[in-house]
Amino acid sequence: MGQGLWRVVRNQQLQQEGYSEQGYLTREQSRRMAANSISNTSHRKQVQGGIDIYHLLKARKSKEQEGFINLEMLPPELSFTILSYLNATDLCLASCVWQDLANDELLWQGLCKSTWGHCSIYNKNPPLGFSFRKLYMQLDEGSLTFNANPDEGVNYFMSKGILDDSPKEIAKFIFCTRTLNWKKLRIYLDERRDVLDDLVTLHNFRNQFLPNALREFFRHIHAPEERGEYLETLITKFSHRFCACNPDLMRELGLSPDAVYVLCYSLILLSIDLTSPHVKNKMSKREFIRNTRRAAQNISEDFVGHLYDNIYLIGHVAA
Repeated sequence: MGQGLWRVVRNQQLQQEGYSEQGYLTREQSRRMAANSISNTSHRKQVQGGIDIYHLLKARKSKEQEGFINLEMLPPELSFTILSYLNATDLCLASCVWQDLANDELLWQGLCKSTWGHCSIYNKNPPLGFSFRKLYMQLDEGSLTFNANPDEGVNYFMSKGILDDSPKEIAKFIFCTRTLNWKKLRIYLDERRDVLDDLVTLHNFRNQFLPNALREFFRHIHAPEERGEYLETLITKFSHRFCACNPDLMRELGLSPDAVYVLCYSLILLSIDLTSPHVKNKMSKREFIRNTRRAAQNISEDFVGHLYDNIYLIGHVAA
């Protein structure tokens, strides 16, 4: 009996060391035992509140629960992280199941600021009963109103206290928002030159190559489809802003706002010439250098050549 008890104890010891009574365990069996040991020690940790995530995941045995976890059973930080990847529609649907979690103000605040980066109301003390979920609905309705009638849209934002009646605040809102229809926005900025002035000053073109800076400018403030006074105004404002952001470069190249204005017009015409399928005889680099230097004589030939290469390789500056 003593010898039999000794064998039992010895077998348990050998199993823990990776052996059996019949000999060595296979390498696969040893690997599985080590993996199970590591898994048990690293994953079976008690989180705050006494919830064992490891047991929670292992408990999903029924087919109805496979691939689905009740977010209320997880730590709040993890649940909020999962819900933060949802858009507004899906978050509303999630609130039907997890009302307390999906209606959390931090989630809706993140949705508001990710879509509308600046609103005057963000910097104010919220009124009694303020809700970021309600604010999201108002911002969405105001954007749709703006895309139908810009003036009514801006008035709606002001009536709800979302925007202050200030050109600078309206310019910041436009600069940080990507849900506004660019055609309606172009009409609005053409009528509100005070807002346009503040919008231009929000751009930072420091250390940017001229064509790339012009592309960034026209991504926020879309160029009109035809030449006219509004296009001339945009290029004039851009030229002054570009020079203000790069004073050292302007001195080094000997450029003035008028010279930058000429270059911008040349780049727009070159973009049309190289990208339009209706133009069969494309402008050569030599022709572009000659025509540009004829209009702005102080510009070096190498600099104008680099401008041509940029348009040829990257494409239109106002597409």
